[in-house]
Order: sequence, then structure tokens, then C-alpha cells
Amino acid sequence: MTETDRATALAAEAGSDQNPDRGEPALAEADLRRVGAHPDHWYPVALSRRLRRERVLATAFAGERIALFRGRSGEVHALEDRCAHRQVPLSMGVVEGETLRCRYHAWAYRGDGRISQIPYLAKGDRRPPRGVRGYPVREAYGLVFVFPGDPRRAASTPLPELPAFGSPRYRTMTYSRTVRCHYSFMHENLLDMNHQFLHRGVVGRLHPQLLGYEADERSVEARYLFTHAGGKRNRSAGLLAAEGFGGGTADVMTIRTEYPYQTLDLVPQNAERPAFRLWAAYVPEDAEQRTCHAYGLLMIEKPGVPGLLGLAWPFIRRFTERVFAEDRTAVEAEQRAWDEQGEDRNHEVFPLILDVREVLRANGVPLRTPPAACGGTAPCDGARGED
Repeated sequence: MTETDRATALAAEAGSDQNPDRGEPALAEADLRRVGAHPDHWYPVALSRRLRRERVLATAFAGERIALFRGRSGEVHALEDRCAHRQVPLSMGVVEGETLRCRYHAWAYRGDGRISQIPYLAKGDRRPPRGVRGYPVREAYGLVFVFPGDPRRAASTPLPELPAFGSPRYRTMTYSRTVRCHYSFMHENLLDMNHQFLHRGVVGRLHPQLLGYEADERSVEARYLFTHAGGKRNRSAGLLAAEGFGGGTADVMTIRTEYPYQTLDLVPQNAERPAFRLWAAYVPEDAEQRTCHAYGLLMIEKPGVPGLLGLAWPFIRRFTERVFAEDRTAVEAEQRAWDEQGEDRNHEVFPLILDVREVLRANGVPLRTPPAACGGTAPCDGARGED
């Protein structure tokens, strides 16, 4: 079923008078770019190394400004990024021990968001009944995760499992980049490997053959056979696929979207385990969710020769950054087209992508409208840049 067919069916059910032949979604719900990321999951919002002891860091999830701070003990806390007093961002504040003090009038907050002190109030003076929202927060894999949804569900919702992270067989390369597009474009980009023409300047002529895929209500998993069909190939591409470490020239790539995360495993010909494993999360930053922050953990298998991966490390980093930059150019162009047209006019023909769109729709939530032109975005001044 094509996107237009799906829109036609929805229009029939709803009695809509829109013309499906134009490729327009019949209902707002039919347009995936108007579906938000579900908040009842653990989302990475910062690199652990960026948050030093007794320091505070501004971040965001879907228009909700969040102030992260690490106390003297090393424990990380996440609070709504506004003082209950004058709404000044707490990320401008100062950490003192295990509390965060607003820079303006020095109101102090505990890690759960409760007010611990208002310095100039005397005993008996009226105090606010509550402080600010505190978010469940955890650290894992070198990342700081927050749970922006119902806090009662945080304890029963697991973090992603990454057995290769920390394994002596693998070394991890971490990525953290802002991409100006709806998170769904990122899922589609990685899952649809038919776009290798985009990367022909660095990987040569790659031929991806879809071996098959499976889909259910929460996930889509696809398997491709990759063969190199000629053309100049960046040496680092071969190293990453273990060719330079004794592997073959045909690779099986398995890509999985399991809401809300995405993984990729590449197994070279005749290999027993993946040459590399990628885990990625695309975290919406603004309320309209037209910008996301991509976090990636690339776990690369160590070769038998000690030190060889260390020598190749900067070249692999350069290669992967170039591939990501090309992907970012494409998905941001897709977002600009959506912005200009005000709707999704894609004519998708690949069943795999039609299915992943259904997974993202079914598991997402309707986007909320920003309260003001800048008040619903995060951050408005673009202060959060590349890591």
C-alpha cells in the first residue's frame, strides 16, 4: 500500500473531502512529520563527559527545556529549566554541593526539583507550594538519559541493551550531532540502503540487495547483502568493514528500528560476528520536532593485531563523519521540502519504508502546538551546537 493509498483509506473512513490524488494526507494523523516522539522512553540528551562535577548544562526534549547538573558526589540530576520564581533558566545557575541555585535571586533546588532555600525569606514568610519538575535520569554508555514522560513508568522501562559496549572485543566511537529535520527522516535514511548513490564518492559503487525484512507493531528489521561493484572506495570504508583486517568483500547488514531506537550490524563475508555495531537515537529538540539531536555509538571490532585499530581510528572517524554529513544534507533537504509544501507529498514505493512509517506513526504521539514563536523551541538562540 502506497502513502497515497493509505491517505485515501483514511479519507474514506473520516468522510474527508480532500483529494487523495494530489498525494496529500487526508488527516493530520496521516502525515508522519506531524507525529511526535513518544516521551515514555529513555532518551539521551547529553554526553556524560560534557557534564562535569558541580556544573550545569542546558538541553531539551521536544520543546521542554531541561537543566542537567552534576552534584559534588557525581550524581546527575535533571530539572525543568526554569526557576519557579521569575522563570529564568536554571541552566544559568550555580551548583553548590547537591543543589542548583538560580543565578538571579539565588533560589536553591534539590535534585528532585523541590525548593530547598529562598535566602531572603524570614521564618513564617509564605513559600511556594512546590518547585519545578524533576525528571528521572540515568547514565549509561557514556550518555545521560532522561525520561521525559510519565515518571511512574520510568522504573519499569528498560534502557537499551548494548552488549558490545564495554566488551573487550570492541572499541566504541561516540557521535553527537544536531540535524535539522524530523526524527522520522533519520529512521528512513538508515533503514533504506538504496540511497548508496549519495555516497558513491566515498564508498564507490555499492550494490545493496534486500534479502528480506520483518515488521511488527513496534519494530522493523531488514537484511541487506552488500557487494562492491567497482569505483573508487575510501580505504577507511574497507577498514570499517574489516576488509583491511582480513575480511571479505561481501557484507550482510542488518538494520533494525525498534521504537524509538535504531541499530545496525555489519557482518563481513565468512565472519562469525559483526565487524561493527551501531546504536542510534534521534532526540527531538524543538516543540515542532523539526530539529533532532542524533546520538550514535559505533562499536568497532578490534583486529587480531594489537594497536592496529588505534592507528586506523582517525581515518575511520573521518570517513564516518563524511558519510554522516552527506546523509544530513539529504534529510535536511527533505525537511525543507516539507516546510515549503506544508505537508508530506512523498510518493514512497519501498514497502520496507512504508512499514517503518507505520511503526513510527503507531508508537508516536500528536505534536503539541508551541505556546509562542520562540517559547516553544529549544534553544531559541541556537546556543546548543555540535559536540
